[in-house]
Amino acid sequence: MRFLLFIISVIAVALLLGFLSSQYSYSPLLLKGLIALIIFVVAFINIEWGLYILIFSMLLSPEIMVSKTEGATLGRGVTLRLEDFLLVVIGFSWFAKNAIHKELGLFLKTPLNKPILFYLLACVISTGFGIMAGRTSPKTGFFFVLKYFEYIIVFFMMINHVENLEQVNRFLLCLFFTCFAVSIICMLQIPGGGRVSAPFEGEVGEPNTLGGYLVFMGMIALGLLARTENLKTKQLLIVLLVAVIPPFLFTQSRSSYLAFIPALLTLGLLLEKRAIMIGLILIAFIVSPLFLPAAVKDRILFTFTQREHPGQQITIGNIRLDTSTSARLRSWQEALKDWTKHPILGYGVTGYKFVDAQYPRTLAETGIIGLAALIFLLYSIFKLTITTLKEIKTPYLQGLTIGFLAGYIGLLFHAIGANTFIIVRIMEPFWFMAGIIAVLPQLEKAGLSSPEPLRQTKFS
Repeated sequence: MRFLLFIISVIAVALLLGFLSSQYSYSPLLLKGLIALIIFVVAFINIEWGLYILIFSMLLSPEIMVSKTEGATLGRGVTLRLEDFLLVVIGFSWFAKNAIHKELGLFLKTPLNKPILFYLLACVISTGFGIMAGRTSPKTGFFFVLKYFEYIIVFFMMINHVENLEQVNRFLLCLFFTCFAVSIICMLQIPGGGRVSAPFEGEVGEPNTLGGYLVFMGMIALGLLARTENLKTKQLLIVLLVAVIPPFLFTQSRSSYLAFIPALLTLGLLLEKRAIMIGLILIAFIVSPLFLPAAVKDRILFTFTQREHPGQQITIGNIRLDTSTSARLRSWQEALKDWTKHPILGYGVTGYKFVDAQYPRTLAETGIIGLAALIFLLYSIFKLTITTLKEIKTPYLQGLTIGFLAGYIGLLFHAIGANTFIIVRIMEPFWFMAGIIAVLPQLEKAGLSSPEPLRQTKFS
């Protein structure tokens, strides 16, 4: 019946396209509307197909400048990407399908529901007060908060849709293929010099974003590699990791380098023979300067060896920090100082000037309530992952959960020097994977067996 509906829908859309093309001249707006309608119909018939489209668009979609603003966006303005529109279309399709088939349920109960609600309410209320007080631009605040809701929709779509481990395998395959494609595209940037950033990021790239994404996806691949028993799966994961390493190094993102260290140590602590693993990791860190590219070593050393710029650098004892790190630390100090003017609800999302660090930015924008809600949410994600790891018994599912947890720890450290938990290209795959982690115990308890993650699977 579902396949028959799909065929009927395709014929209906084809007839509609033929009729409109004969009646009207070419219109970009009309074309975009028809594409959105097609995606809506496809996702309505089978949400999984819509999710495949969403996965490939996460890192491989162009951005559109909505408006140029100052303040929290540092003049870079509000940008929307293809996946933003896709998620709206797929989300509406999901809501419509749930409205028709009420037995499907809209929001399954998980340990993250309350923390998510508290955090979103803190963002909405603080932004609303910021708009009323004139501290926050209505358009900018609206679009940024809307993105936060997008991430959560991804999570709830996943926990409501995933029914068996075969689906998990297909989603993992698509996520890894997207990561591989991004890595290959980024490797082509290396010979041109400069810092590597993700594709389709407009005039100014964001190497920090790419670095955080690669740390997260790389840890998941490493976790699976350590626990899977299938040779073909191991080979494919090794190919992926080999592709990830060069663009990660040439992002020259110090926040990402910082995130990689605790992420890898966490992975070692969670694997079998942890003492041996930690020893090998520490040895690798010690000898790494012998093998790292010169650009990477220069980038790290630049933090402490930049020539003196009077009045622009912070000195800690005998150590002089570079101007970029000094500016970031000063922005944190200013955020903490200005936060006291609006300590409860802050300035509103985007109501405060740009701060390139998640925690002080959250404090300044949403106040102590927003920061407490964020910490509660982050703690709940950690607790959920640990609970999942204790409950599941299948080796490769354990590897998947270990990799997710290691990547998550890396993102917590990445957020010290970046707005990690509001960056769309990190948060969409993160919440996608969080949804998978949340349902793994139920899938395993149901006794639904499946092949290894990267072995050949059937797409439905």
